[in-house]
Amino acid sequence: MLHRGRESTDGTGDGELTVPMAWLYAEYIADELLRSGDLMPPTSFEFRAGRDALALTVFLSDTEGELSGIRVITQLETWLSLTAYDQPWQEWVRGRLAELAGEAAAAGREVPDPDLELAREAWRWLRETELLAPDLNAVPGGAAGGEDEGPKVWTPAWQLGLPLGHLAIHLF
Repeated sequence: MLHRGRESTDGTGDGELTVPMAWLYAEYIADELLRSGDLMPPTSFEFRAGRDALALTVFLSDTEGELSGIRVITQLETWLSLTAYDQPWQEWVRGRLAELAGEAAAAGREVPDPDLELAREAWRWLRETELLAPDLNAVPGGAAGGEDEGPKVWTPAWQLGLPLGHLAIHLF
């Protein structure tokens, strides 16, 4: 996705296109993790939910602002712990987004950070989009037939994407 910014990639502000490299790299890592797990078709909304949830995790956990290729392997345990079932992932995401926005405001940046804008957009999509998923709280044995015939419930995309991303990290 192109971002029409006023700064160049080096922040000189000479009117060139700003490339959101940190977000694009996080999205690439998430995409590769999901594809290697072969859990969902890459064209499905579930895949997008998993990719966006993982990309947010990767992007927001990079506190040094420079996730190099070699550090990806060392970060897998961190990402596993952040995406674990018993963790308040959504509160962590909201907190980190607010923290990054506060840092940008404190630095007096006039132009929005394109990486942060794409992360916010991914979070908005994950929160506001609902996907039809199996109702895991349904009474066992209450439905006859196959998996596709069981009870379904509309679920925020992040609630479906997060466990998918967690499983993809495990399978990697």
